[in-house]
Amino acid sequence: MRIPPSWRASLKARWLEGFLLIGLLSLLLWLGATATPMVRALLPTPTATPLPQGGGEFDGDSAYRQVAAQMAFGPRPTGSQANKKTADYIIKQLQIFGWQIEIQDFTYKGVQGRNIIGKAGKGPVVVIGAHYDTRRVADNDPDPALRNQPVPGANDGASGVAVLLELARVLDKKRLTNEVWLTFFDAEDDGHLDGWDFLVGSSEMASHLTVRPEEVIVVDMVGDNDQQIYKERTSTPALVDKIWTIAAGLGYSSSFIPVAKWSILDDHTPFLQRGIPAVDLIDFDYPYWHTTQDTADKVSAASLERIGRVLQALLENRQIELQTIS
Repeated sequence: MRIPPSWRASLKARWLEGFLLIGLLSLLLWLGATATPMVRALLPTPTATPLPQGGGEFDGDSAYRQVAAQMAFGPRPTGSQANKKTADYIIKQLQIFGWQIEIQDFTYKGVQGRNIIGKAGKGPVVVIGAHYDTRRVADNDPDPALRNQPVPGANDGASGVAVLLELARVLDKKRLTNEVWLTFFDAEDDGHLDGWDFLVGSSEMASHLTVRPEEVIVVDMVGDNDQQIYKERTSTPALVDKIWTIAAGLGYSSSFIPVAKWSILDDHTPFLQRGIPAVDLIDFDYPYWHTTQDTADKVSAASLERIGRVLQALLENRQIELQTIS
């Protein structure tokens, strides 16, 4: 086929246009991959609206995403790679939310552990604590064949950590009337396994305190869909009553049940033993405790939100009017 001369000129022009267009697109793609941050800012990039930090209301859905983030690492027993990744993740979140970070390294039976403390505010110290490790084996599983499997730890570990991380995001540091220590304990949950004790991380912290906290509040297994937080019998009564009064004022009396039920050995115990007022917020009626069924579908964003909003009101010293409970 022969092309008339008039067409040839037109085609050459179009080829030249196409060649220049391809070159321009290639240049833009190369800039997008290799440009400095200043150049990148000039190129179209996807945008995301971050959640507000400081001064907002505790958000249960945001806390639930923190549960999912921990679960993505898998089971997290002390000394495991998943445990270390979880600790690194917690540290990164605290950095993002502007908390001063202190790391307490310790060794127990040849295994390295880490307590993590995020600090903010001024005044007497209040510790809000949760453990981030999970139990090595599901020795309470109803199926004997599964009792050597690790506990996933959605409620027993991840729920308490999620509450603390969401508090780290939303607490208004200007409203804090205390120096708040958001404390993430390691090595809580492997007691009675290979000669291990429970509460290793919290015991380590309590025995090396250089500042005496005014109060310690431990948050453990609080995310159950069927949330039932009874008063724990060994906890300091005055502190328990203060928390339950706030919960009632927020309309949460169906979840914060004003009845003493359990006596629990938990991360508040080492502080009680040193005469420090302490309380354990725990739902010990959780049927999946130390089983392979402690998975994220058992955790409720609404349950996390109730706990978080009570603690936020406490820490920000909000005046809560007691609701009339019919």
